[in-house]
Amino acid sequence: MLFGKKHVDRYLATDGEEGHVWRNGSHVLILTTRGRRSGEARQTPLIYGVHGDDLLLVASKGGAPTPPAWYLNLNADPEVTVQVKDEVRAVRARTATADEKPELWRIMTGEWPDYDTYQTRTSRDIPVVVLEPR
Repeated sequence: MLFGKKHVDRYLATDGEEGHVWRNGSHVLILTTRGRRSGEARQTPLIYGVHGDDLLLVASKGGAPTPPAWYLNLNADPEVTVQVKDEVRAVRARTATADEKPELWRIMTGEWPDYDTYQTRTSRDIPVVVLEPR
């Protein structure tokens, strides 16, 4: 996770006026998944990109050998919500196909160039997640 609970709380309290733009101009949304074991709502701030009507995420975990918990949660239940600034959207998550990934990866490294570095840190193929409107 890029940020902690304070970031999520501030983002939500200000409808994204604080926290939507991060560091070098990257854009952040709040992803809400259900815990695959607990069933509890989990809110995670993540850098996102845009491809047509879809939003994109990268399940990098900084190049760790295992994927982030939010990715495991959305694989268990792909019906999730996101908040982009003050807009809450219902979306369905899926992992980009091998054919889609190169184009989507370029979009995401445009948002956060360090994703390329993260991929060199792990033998795991870091997935790009596509969030499609429901």
